[in-house]
Amino acid sequence: MVTEKYRRVMCMYDIPFKSIPDMLRQNSVKYANKLALKFKKQGRFVTLSYGEFYNRALMATRGLIKFGVKPGDRVAILSENRVGWVIADMGILCRGAVTVPIYATSTPEQIEYVLNHSGAEVVFVSNRVQYAKLRQIYRNVKHLRQIVSFERFLGDQELPVCTFYQMSEIDEPISADERKHIEADIDGIHVEDLLTLIYTSGTTGVPKGVCLTHANILFDAWYGRKKVGDVLSENEVMLSFLPLSHVLERTVGYYMTIMQGYLMAFAESIEKVPENMNEVGPTVMVSVPRLFEKIYSRILENVHQMSLVKRKLFHWALDIAKEYVQAKHVRNDCSALLSFKYGLADRMVFGKLRERFGSRMKFFVSGGAPLDKTVNEFFWGIGIPILEGYGLTETSPAVTMNSFEQMRFGSVGTLLEHTEVRLDSDGEILLRGPQVMEGYYKDEQATRETIEDGWFRTGDIGHIEDGYLFITDRKKELIITAGGKNIAPQPLENELKLDAFVSSAFVYGDRKPYLVALLVPNLERIIEYAKERHIDYYDLDDLVRHEPIEEMMRQRVARINSRLAQYESIKKFVLLPRDFSIEGGELTPTLKLRRKVIYEKYKDRIEGMYSDGSN
Repeated sequence: MVTEKYRRVMCMYDIPFKSIPDMLRQNSVKYANKLALKFKKQGRFVTLSYGEFYNRALMATRGLIKFGVKPGDRVAILSENRVGWVIADMGILCRGAVTVPIYATSTPEQIEYVLNHSGAEVVFVSNRVQYAKLRQIYRNVKHLRQIVSFERFLGDQELPVCTFYQMSEIDEPISADERKHIEADIDGIHVEDLLTLIYTSGTTGVPKGVCLTHANILFDAWYGRKKVGDVLSENEVMLSFLPLSHVLERTVGYYMTIMQGYLMAFAESIEKVPENMNEVGPTVMVSVPRLFEKIYSRILENVHQMSLVKRKLFHWALDIAKEYVQAKHVRNDCSALLSFKYGLADRMVFGKLRERFGSRMKFFVSGGAPLDKTVNEFFWGIGIPILEGYGLTETSPAVTMNSFEQMRFGSVGTLLEHTEVRLDSDGEILLRGPQVMEGYYKDEQATRETIEDGWFRTGDIGHIEDGYLFITDRKKELIITAGGKNIAPQPLENELKLDAFVSSAFVYGDRKPYLVALLVPNLERIIEYAKERHIDYYDLDDLVRHEPIEEMMRQRVARINSRLAQYESIKKFVLLPRDFSIEGGELTPTLKLRRKVIYEKYKDRIEGMYSDGSN
């Protein structure tokens, strides 16, 4: 467990809040009429001020008290992102209870495990779809006694449900006595009290419940904001679309936003993010690398469709931008001439490109997985920097971050204040700081194996250069070939995905003589390619098996191999006709590859690349 040194976070680190509910309470006075939340309702955006948000949270707490929820009890939220999520969460926390978020994409079996392991007695659900999952498993859930829905629908007699409005009694204002009673609960919360149990989505194995305290989250949000520097004002707008069940969105997109008095706006869905960006005009967004890779590929796809003159102009501007970013943000020696050239490129090319992200976008925050250096340089070049950081659910999450003052492409930045790092003999990254979890819920053995004298074993491999941390791969995901070479698959997969014809990639080769890959082609590109060459095909399964398509991809993979060491090169590959997905089980809710699932799903095709006799 973490040392006593890190329990006294508030007095040691000058954080002005005693708990997350205390933070909202203070800001409901400081920013009483300032907008806190913005969301779509019946096709129109509506808002809640900080005062209204706090009041709605108190109403939710009142309802939970009537349900018999006590301080320390676990209450689950099974929902997509929506305003009800954060109001319910704050209502839970104001009671001194513990929020247990469950991904909306979870299967009934996964939900059953979390509910039973956490002992949650009350569950908030978003809609009938999530209720139907509970309907399948409720007989196996030992503690569940109340379901609350954000949307109105009828449950059945065996599994009754009430609405969030009914529970909160929205038409009944909070009385002075009720407020006094609830705020006494808030005053009774200690910074070391448990705030949340977050069950790791897990690329392998059974999920573990990560115990994060108010101190963990407050520290990470406070010093994460401090790391960004002076580029933010008091009037920032954060557009939220990553799952709030994920610690990155929850800490940065939600708690840090409320901590600073910013406006938190909710995207309707990931598909509507571009539309909502234009409607809301966000200044900051949190995302995972997969979104940036998709945007990058889409932009290059559009450039590919341009005339020769416009393509040349774009690539000229990109070359200037790359030089400018290195000079200005990495070397700090940008010349007046280079600044002039970049200004010209910006007016002619990048300004128009940025309009797609809304008119006020300052920067993105990226985490959850390694961001490809080329993609990152591209976004900095077009004038929308990505501040890449590093952390895990167990570290609340951020431990390092790039900033406008300290920036190295390819790294995940420098340490947050009061945070320590060291490397084990095999390169594993060990961390110590106030943001490190208390441990795993009901799993002392796993906690002892993971935290030693306050040092948290990340399972990630990396190295440090001039104070900047570089991640090479997950320790458990390293490929050890039959020849004894240790190979990190993620950099190779990122290299493959940078090709305009590759959408997704999975590299395999553990205990094998060479590496192979499953490639999901950019379907729009290969359909266009087939049309240009008059290739007849029946469906996508047929198209990806066509010899001209396979030969074209072999040539592209060969060009990528030419940039790699011999032992890293991809000897064979199989083209898949559809992308990896959460629904298909190949991706976690945060869009990481589930390597064991992918291997089992495509085992015959993977092993077939080793058994056909060729090399």
